[in-house]
Amino acid sequence: MNINRDDLLLYAVTDRSWLGEKTLCQCLEEALKGGVTFVQLREKHLDDESLIKQALEIKQLCKKYNVPFVINDRVNIAKKVDADGVHIGQNDMELRAVRKILGRDKIIGVTAKTVEQALSAEQNGADYLGVGAVFPTTSKADAKGISRLTFREIRRAVNIPVAAIGGISEENVTYLKDYGMDGIAVISGIFAQKNIEKAAKNLKAKVIEIIGK
Repeated sequence: MNINRDDLLLYAVTDRSWLGEKTLCQCLEEALKGGVTFVQLREKHLDDESLIKQALEIKQLCKKYNVPFVINDRVNIAKKVDADGVHIGQNDMELRAVRKILGRDKIIGVTAKTVEQALSAEQNGADYLGVGAVFPTTSKADAKGISRLTFREIRRAVNIPVAAIGGISEENVTYLKDYGMDGIAVISGIFAQKNIEKAAKNLKAKVIEIIGK
């Protein structure tokens, strides 16, 4: 599956800690109605059976909205449910091994914090990068921040699409105006909001304005 830069415009990463009385699919559909363009199912603590069930539901939902759907880390689950791909970090399975398991047609995204990591990912076949953390974030305790300069160096070094990640919200997204990213990856900025659809719509409008779409 090919991925283009517009796919990363508003990249939603799930987090069930914000669900309240709603199901994950209910929250995600609200986000999709608001204009989310890419979805990552990130469920670090679900067992395989529960994750498979959740992934199959989200796969159908994303298909309805014609939005790419990847799974965080769990390559075996991504293959089993035939997700569009996976997103891996620097400490997860090696990229070439992931490609061998999933095949050439699946999307593989990689988290990068340095130019070296970004170049390595591109050379080994990554389809896109998640670069950050651009702001402090509570979703990942060990997430180290990167500077605007580093982000721009990574952006210039690679030819694949790049999404900014880490602590992005409607309140701070405009600070990314000169970063050169293709889009933003968001968790609480969407799913922790009372009106998820509106939050997604507002974020998307701001990103379009920032990157000049």
